[in-house]
Amino acid sequence: MGNITNREPYQQAYYPPAPTGFTRFMRTCLLWQLYRFVVINLKMLKLITKSHH
Repeated sequence: MGNITNREPYQQAYYPPAPTGFTRFMRTCLLWQLYRFVVINLKMLKLITKSHH
């Protein structure tokens, strides 16, 4: 099986970092979500209009 040096299955390195307060706010802020939705849709419209010419 080989030499296994890591015998602790649940070390801190296995867990992702917790989001900061600012990140949690940006994920839950409806105004920010609406803004991102509009921006992404405008980018898609721009791409689609370029591809149809």
